[in-house]
Amino acid sequence: MPVIAQQDLHHFEKMIYLPMVLTVLALDRQAFEKGPFKLKRPYVEMVDRAMKNIHAELRETKIYLHKRQMKVLRGKRDDTFTEYIFHHGGYEQRRRYLNLRIRNRVEELICVYFSQTEKLD
Repeated sequence: MPVIAQQDLHHFEKMIYLPMVLTVLALDRQAFEKGPFKLKRPYVEMVDRAMKNIHAELRETKIYLHKRQMKVLRGKRDDTFTEYIFHHGGYEQRRRYLNLRIRNRVEELICVYFSQTEKLD
């Protein structure tokens, strides 16, 4: 079985993390809209800008995978690990990710996208 190239692995993992980041931000956006904030708009706009950037990156990632006939499927999940199945080059590779690591990576990415929105202003 061929080893997944680092660039391909990076795109596979984006397909794992970016949808999760969007889900978290969508829930947070609702909380900002409904919460007891005096000035809601700055928070909602920051989340919206981050989500716009994430959607663009996710779209590019989907194109990358489609052109190379690659795909990611979620496999088994338990309290500790989630398995992902990477299809590439006619092969299938299963990888297990620690759920805590997934959570931490999603949090890191949210910080990255929020810092990008600050620089764009």
